[in-house]
Amino acid sequence: MIGIIVPAHNEEDFLHDCIKSLIAASAHEGLHGEPVEILIMLDDCSDASAQVAAAHPVGTRLCAYRNVGMTRAEGARILLERGARWLAFTDADSVVPYAWLAHQVSLQADAVCGIVEVDDWSGYPEHVRQRYDSLYRPVDDHRHIHGANLGVSADAYQRAGGFKALAAHEDVHLVADLQRIGASIAWISANSVTTSARKDYRCKEGFGDYLNTLAATPIPG
Repeated sequence: MIGIIVPAHNEEDFLHDCIKSLIAASAHEGLHGEPVEILIMLDDCSDASAQVAAAHPVGTRLCAYRNVGMTRAEGARILLERGARWLAFTDADSVVPYAWLAHQVSLQADAVCGIVEVDDWSGYPEHVRQRYDSLYRPVDDHRHIHGANLGVSADAYQRAGGFKALAAHEDVHLVADLQRIGASIAWISANSVTTSARKDYRCKEGFGDYLNTLAATPIPG
C-alpha cells in the first residue's frame, strides 16, 4: 500500500482541488492497482476543511498541533501502522500531476525530492517572479526540498527517524537525516507540483514566507 499525507490548517479554498488531483494520481495505470490511502490531517481547522475532505473518499484525522512537522509525523505513523510501504507528502494548497505517485515509486530510490511551480503570480510585482526564477533550478539533481513534493520509502523514513517536531523546515531536516543514513535520493524535475503563492500562508519560514522575503528585497539599481 502507498500512503499520502496532507497536512491542512484552514484550507477550505484549496483542499478540494488538492484531493481531486491525489485521487487521480492514485488511479494511475503505472501503479498496477496497488492500493493508495490518502490521509488529510486536519490540524486545528476552524473553517470548512473537514466538510471539504468528507465529500471525497479519503481518510481524515483531527489534530491540534499547529506544527507541520508533528502533523506530517502523525500522518506517517498512522499509515505506516496500516502497512504503507511508501509515503508521499504534499500540501493542501497544492495540486499534483497525474503521474506523481507512479513516477516516484518507479525510480527505485529510498526517497524522491521533486520541484514545485507557482500557479499564479498575480499577487506579486513582476520582479518577485523574476528573482524567484533566477534562484530556482527546475532541473534534475536540483537539490531543492519541498514538503509539497516529497516521497520516501517506509524503511528509509523509519531508519532516518521520521519528521522532527518542527514548525518549519521539517522536510529539510528529514532529507538531511536520510543523507546521514546513506539513503539513495532522486532529485527529479519531472512531475512538478503546482502550488499557490498566496500571501496568507500558513507556515512561517515556509514557501510563502520565502516569497514575501523576495518581495521585500530591494530591487538592484
